[in-house]
Amino acid sequence: MRGSQPEGAPGAEGGTLPLPLVASGKVRELYEVPDAAGEGGHQHLLIVASDRVSAFDVVMAEPVPEKGRILTQITAWWLSAHLGDVPHHLVSVRADEIVRAAPELAGCRTAWEGRATLVRRADPIAVECVVRGYLAGSAWAEYRRSGTLAGEPLPRGLVESGLLPRPLFSPATKARGGHDRNIPFREARGLIGSGLADELRERSQAIYDIGREAAAEAGIILADTKFEFGLAEGGEVILIDEVLTPDSSRFWPRELYREGRGQPSLDKQPLRDFLEGLGGWEKRYPPPRLPPEVVSATSERYRELFERLTGVSIDDFEPPSFSPVPSGAS
Repeated sequence: MRGSQPEGAPGAEGGTLPLPLVASGKVRELYEVPDAAGEGGHQHLLIVASDRVSAFDVVMAEPVPEKGRILTQITAWWLSAHLGDVPHHLVSVRADEIVRAAPELAGCRTAWEGRATLVRRADPIAVECVVRGYLAGSAWAEYRRSGTLAGEPLPRGLVESGLLPRPLFSPATKARGGHDRNIPFREARGLIGSGLADELRERSQAIYDIGREAAAEAGIILADTKFEFGLAEGGEVILIDEVLTPDSSRFWPRELYREGRGQPSLDKQPLRDFLEGLGGWEKRYPPPRLPPEVVSATSERYRELFERLTGVSIDDFEPPSFSPVPSGAS
């Protein structure tokens, strides 16, 4: 939940739900959920993913239909179907269960149903955990310049979108008002401590391996992905934020993969391609208007990924159930 837009920009309007607003990001809002009387404090949060879409750190004026619901439910699917043994913050994505925890939301279900995630509160750890199986994006750009990734040497002769000899843990710092910065692993150790950095590397690589195998079964390459972890009550390290979504990962259709070039992606690539082809826009606010066909094509990429991974359409998906849901304050 980082980044900001100028006042009056799309996505800068703040929260609209009857809960205390904690933060309003480019594409999501974060709310506190009051606990039941006697339990004390605010131990749960509500994350609401909008259909707003950003590119080059600018929020577009036009929403992408179903984007928020797909990002929310695909995270729930991964955690339920493949990552059940991974400690995480997700409590529920089911509307009835969320209303049980926050009765204030009963009267405005259409504003959040399908796009809201009830989670345990956790303090984010100040390093983002990127795992790269293929050389793409900022990693390819750096390798092409200097043969390194975050300043650390890689083997010679690698090509764009090529399979790396082994998946690489590539941490990044959380940027404020700008792009995240890839950092060497030794720097991550200095920021959060060697023991915690080693633990996050091991966990991230294990989750990536699970995701890569599951995606491969659906004919999809998981090229890279980003995880975030936090410290829950009692110091437990848990997985937080979105998990293996098209906004946190690169998913490539295997049938279209060719190394040595950029790849078609199951994400907001139609939007990026349109913006890159414009002349005169300097990749800052205000954004250009998006043609309806670009919005539609972007929405279809999100839908295609969801259906290929889960085997069902987003319209037919039954949200999974997780841990017991707390009752809200009366």
